[in-house]
Amino acid sequence: MKKLFVLLTLAGMLAFSFNMVNADEHTADPQTEMEENDTMIEEAEPEPAPTDLEELEVEEEEEDVSFHYVLKEQFMEGGPAFMSIVLLCLIIGLGLSLERIIYLNLASTNTKKLLNKVEEAIKEGGVEQAKEVCRDTRGPVASIFYQGLDRYDEGMEIVEKSLVSYGSVMMGRLEMNLTWISLFIAIAPMLGFMGTVIGMISAFDAIAAAGDISPTIVADGIKVALLTTVFGLIVAVILQIFYNYIVSKIDGIVNSMEDATISFMDILIKYKK
Repeated sequence: MKKLFVLLTLAGMLAFSFNMVNADEHTADPQTEMEENDTMIEEAEPEPAPTDLEELEVEEEEEDVSFHYVLKEQFMEGGPAFMSIVLLCLIIGLGLSLERIIYLNLASTNTKKLLNKVEEAIKEGGVEQAKEVCRDTRGPVASIFYQGLDRYDEGMEIVEKSLVSYGSVMMGRLEMNLTWISLFIAIAPMLGFMGTVIGMISAFDAIAAAGDISPTIVADGIKVALLTTVFGLIVAVILQIFYNYIVSKIDGIVNSMEDATISFMDILIKYKK
């Protein structure tokens, strides 16, 4: 189910990114549109001057269109080869981050409420009823409790070892895919720096071919170099924010897991026959 969710997330993000990159390239030139509008205004009858609210709305629409246009132009001018790879790192990293966030939110458990239910179940129906409570509760804490209750008859020492062992297994599941997210955080700026080096090399090649140092000759190569670096750093910053949130979420779950395990051992020792 988790793999299916990740695949669907990646497919949606890829479709969105390709729609943005492969937008309609035959859009009319803004300058020609303005000239046509000017001629139409001259031929038409004079209209009343727009209000301040209408002028603000028109300015907001122009800003939105210009931002999308500039973003697409900067992406294409940065070089489709490297920019597409950087964008792919962002898409995959965000997909993995969203999968981890959803998994961790589902893994969060109200440990105090669970401990109360387990204690009441042990009082009323013994270990078997407590195992039913843990089986019906979602999250790693309930799974750890179930492993301890399953070895209740073997002694407290065996129960404690099983809790520690299964707790390390649960921690490994919580930290799954973090290495891939950190990999994309490291790769994105490296790809940007690689594009920078290639852009500078192309700029020097243009200088050597022209035999003259001119701003117009080296402008394209330097612009590609700067754009790839900027986009790579932006991707790294975005993924780093998600990574830190995921790590903090894991730390909170682990701390509550350890505290609940200690309280669980106290309950088992209290009702040990």
